[in-house]
Amino acid sequence: MFGKGMSRPIALVTGGGRGIGAATSKRLAEDGYDILLTYNTSSKPAEMVVDDIRRTGADALAVKVDCNDDAEVALLGIHPWMHREIDALVLNHGRYERVAAEDMTIAGLRTTMKTNFEGAVAVWKAVQPHLTASARIVVVGSQLGTRGSPHGADYSASKAALAMWARSLAQAVGPQGKRVNILAPGFVDTAILAGDSKQKRAEREQLVPLKRVATPEDMAGTISFLIGPDSSYITGAIIHVNGGLYLP
Repeated sequence: MFGKGMSRPIALVTGGGRGIGAATSKRLAEDGYDILLTYNTSSKPAEMVVDDIRRTGADALAVKVDCNDDAEVALLGIHPWMHREIDALVLNHGRYERVAAEDMTIAGLRTTMKTNFEGAVAVWKAVQPHLTASARIVVVGSQLGTRGSPHGADYSASKAALAMWARSLAQAVGPQGKRVNILAPGFVDTAILAGDSKQKRAEREQLVPLKRVATPEDMAGTISFLIGPDSSYITGAIIHVNGGLYLP
């Protein structure tokens, strides 16, 4: 994407050590970006992603940021890499715990909203002064943010709030030259589905018209498109990438 001799732009990917975030970090490095990725609970997977990226000739760095912790988010905002400016921001981190809607507690709701919604907004606020004039932002939402879920009401609510915030932001920063879009995945082979039995996985696959669960790379490809020049007239969109599972 970027020519030889040009300074490589930077992409910041929250939750970049695993799943969709890891695949996105690697894909954007292939696209020509240096990658600043965050992790929270485990450094080893994040450092493995960094090693993989560096072997390709790109630069990458993993930093510990709990997006539920205002102090850690503030430190991200003054990270040395911010002096280079951020060209692409992928807000991918999140929290999901399978709890029946009728059993959801207010404490659980607050924690999920703080991490998934407020944490994403906090990262945006911290990074905003360091974004380039034509920065591209992708918010990783969920199909559940549109359709709801009987066993993830707090998660669905947080993703719905996130999507509407992102759409509002797209309208606000569009005149500045920045773009904001929302990726809404369906079933993706990440830690959220790691507890599936073989029977449950087969049931999921049968629900999807394309008859398979998505890979993290499927999501990374769409994020790459939303950050790249071919999507230059797309902003404020919710892109459902779910194999036909849900057609809003």
